[in-house]
Amino acid sequence: MTETDRPPRRAWIARLGPQGEVDLDRAASPRAIVEDAVARIGADPVRWAIELNSVVLRRIVGEVPVLGDSPAAVEMLRRGNEATTLRALFTLVEGPAAAPPTGEAILEGIREFVHRAIPLERVLHGVRVGHAATTEAFLRACAELVDPEEAVDEVTAISRELFSYVDELSDTMIRTYLVEHEVWSTSAAAARADLVRSLLSDAEARDVGEASRALGYNLRRTHEAVVVWSDSPNGGSTLQTAAIEVLRARGATTTLVVPVASGRLWAWGTVPPEGRHPTGSWETITEALSRQRMQAAFGAPGYGVAGFRRSHREAKHGERVERLRREAGRVPRYATAYADVAAIALLATDLDAAGDFVRRELGGLAARSAPMEVLRTTLYHYIGAERSLVDVARRLHVARGTVTYRVKRAQEVLGHDLDSRRFALYTALALAEELGDAVLLPRDVER
Repeated sequence: MTETDRPPRRAWIARLGPQGEVDLDRAASPRAIVEDAVARIGADPVRWAIELNSVVLRRIVGEVPVLGDSPAAVEMLRRGNEATTLRALFTLVEGPAAAPPTGEAILEGIREFVHRAIPLERVLHGVRVGHAATTEAFLRACAELVDPEEAVDEVTAISRELFSYVDELSDTMIRTYLVEHEVWSTSAAAARADLVRSLLSDAEARDVGEASRALGYNLRRTHEAVVVWSDSPNGGSTLQTAAIEVLRARGATTTLVVPVASGRLWAWGTVPPEGRHPTGSWETITEALSRQRMQAAFGAPGYGVAGFRRSHREAKHGERVERLRREAGRVPRYATAYADVAAIALLATDLDAAGDFVRRELGGLAARSAPMEVLRTTLYHYIGAERSLVDVARRLHVARGTVTYRVKRAQEVLGHDLDSRRFALYTALALAEELGDAVLLPRDVER
């Protein structure tokens, strides 16, 4: 019998399969790696591994949120964890020597964690969580697929081999982290990032002139901050180019860019005083961002270090509102000015309290159904348009009679007239319109 004819060590792994529909094209790994895995262990076990990766990923992010604090970070984590799961399959089927070396996707994630200043203990915590969830899935599958008289020995062997695999993987990750940390901590980029974080935290007094010289950016000017992000974990240079482009469109003469995570960066530009920006710049910015499938949130301009800090804080609040809107299924806004979302950002600072307020004020109108959503939207525009049926009909592209019916029906659901708590009602409707499930559902309810 030749090597290629020899049956696999664990034939039961070939019977692994996903519980739901799993498309191989949705794998996080490159197509060549997926095709190689299918050729070596079969399509169904690979689909099983991809499905398992989704479960493990949710558990890791749930227990160590900092590892997946943006869509791009989650995607990078998904790619790295999928690589470890596939390699675990190879190890169990073909033995450790036959398994491919640790993938670049895994080590890429480690380098990213270093650049985001995530402590090594948090990274290892994530590894432990992932290992526990993965091992649990393998052992459960083994118990279901292996003959009972062989199951005890097989479970023991799998536990031992997976432990050895993760132990080796952890050693490799630790070495990679420490080497990358040493390189990064001595780099100019890290020094700039540390200085900017110090300025933002106000943790220690800084000489403005000295900090300006170190950054190559004059802090004694008017600054406009922007946060730029993308769902793609790649394209750091593209993000930087986009940040500089949008700040130039806002009239910036000099810029400061600080990458903070894969697919996300902070930037500032020295701009003319507020109210003297170039006209038409928002159209230019929106077009540029939509073309590159990126989003950006801007703070209001502010002078000096205090303005540098405040504008950045506002940009982050704008980013948070846009991420919440996206979770609610709203159409993305490529460019967001804090002034346009300030009220929602402030109201949603305590999201639990905001949700309680919305559900209490709206009562039955807060129900998650298409008819109630239509009534909420109509009533929101009706109050905002000072009860102009014509304006609301034109905005929603419906007949005036339809608006009248919807408003009457909404009032019936509320159980009181619109004037008794008009401000509170309009505020609750605005939150529901912008943030959807984030305020319509209690935070501990499965979405």
